[in-house]
Amino acid sequence: MARVDLPNFPTQPGYMTEKIQRDYIQAAMAKNLLPPQAHRMADILSLTAPSDASKPIQIWQLYSVLGQEAIVELVQSFYQRVFEQDNWFRSVFERVGVIQIHINAQASMWIDVMGGGPYYHGAEFRLNAHHTHNAMQLMNDKGAELWSSLMLETLDSSPHLAAADPRIRLSINTFLSFFMSKYADDFSFENRSFFGETNPPYRRKINFMKMTEQEIEALSETELAEALSDQGVDITQYEGKAAKVNKALMM
Repeated sequence: MARVDLPNFPTQPGYMTEKIQRDYIQAAMAKNLLPPQAHRMADILSLTAPSDASKPIQIWQLYSVLGQEAIVELVQSFYQRVFEQDNWFRSVFERVGVIQIHINAQASMWIDVMGGGPYYHGAEFRLNAHHTHNAMQLMNDKGAELWSSLMLETLDSSPHLAAADPRIRLSINTFLSFFMSKYADDFSFENRSFFGETNPPYRRKINFMKMTEQEIEALSETELAEALSDQGVDITQYEGKAAKVNKALMM
């Protein structure tokens, strides 16, 4: 199993980190992307990405692999595209300030959420106020589609991110899709989450020998099947959860 030496950069929680963790974990558990006890699992809550390359990088762990410089470069590349657009789109940003103001603000928000420390003063209140007042003209289908298209161009022109660790792009896609879904709900526009493949479902390593009978019974049938398969068991011989639990208890 491939392993990487992490973290590449020291981490600390930001103003938004804990709130985004809670919101994302709740949504991901509902979609079976994270296990039911994800909000209590240390490796998921950690700000350091897992060294086990088979495990996804959570969005609040991105700073540990990217660091500040890479995040700022990505945001800068995006806003260069924004300020090359026609007047309708660009003018909304120009009313707020010059390009560097936008780079600084968005990079601070990304770093804050991604585990780089308290950079985005005002947290969600500031973010909501910005979209409600400064960027309201863009919080619609047309604005979301162009914003997403420009971000997709930015990501596709940054292949070095995936080259460093294939999980990075998946995690950034997950980060962007999570926030785009939130904005689509808040402002009633179509969800434009077409950034690419997102994080796969998290698979925790299960060792039946270290678990109580109650803990084994609490596993889902899918978790039991995956864990038994990982240990070389032909699960086609064990139909239904009860049969899988009995097999796990014998191991």
